[in-house]
Amino acid sequence: MIGRITGILLETQPPWLVVDVAGIGYELEASMTTLVALPGLGEKVSLYTHLTVREDAHLLYGFAREQERALFRALIKVNGVGPKLALAILSGMDEDAFVRCVMDDDIKSLTRLPGVGKKTAERLIIEMRDRFPHWEHPDSTPTMAAGTAPTPGSARDPLADAEAALVSLGYKPTEASRMLSGLENEGSTEAIIKAALAKRMAG
Repeated sequence: MIGRITGILLETQPPWLVVDVAGIGYELEASMTTLVALPGLGEKVSLYTHLTVREDAHLLYGFAREQERALFRALIKVNGVGPKLALAILSGMDEDAFVRCVMDDDIKSLTRLPGVGKKTAERLIIEMRDRFPHWEHPDSTPTMAAGTAPTPGSARDPLADAEAALVSLGYKPTEASRMLSGLENEGSTEAIIKAALAKRMAG
């Protein structure tokens, strides 16, 4: 099991990133919460990881905080919630916001997340509430090395990349386009995605 990776951040193409560790490029998938916390390209980064082994692939997921990984692992144990949906949930809200939704029976906020309908939201509330008393809350201090915000390649279109990332999270193309309306000047792909998700959760 690969539990943590430390190396140089080579590339970000949400929801993916590549970290160079001793000459080997590890491709990881991450939530938008983690992606917006990354240091600049070429900077040192340390991520907690979770490895999923399938018949056709070994998939590595990266997390800025151990608490985020703990919630990811708890989420994928819920019936009907796989890694993709778990990342979508973590992209739409942080750990504390998710806990509040569960403890307050806030189905409305949960159903704003892609792939989460009313039945899934109800299942999350029922199953996760039972787990919270036993859920470990490690130190939430970010493990990112200090650095500037990631700089996308000059040839890339941040808005197009943001739309592709939102679609990969489960939003429909028309919905992703609507979420991105008016955000052309937000800057990097990660900043645009963060603003779009905040706009979506605000209703």
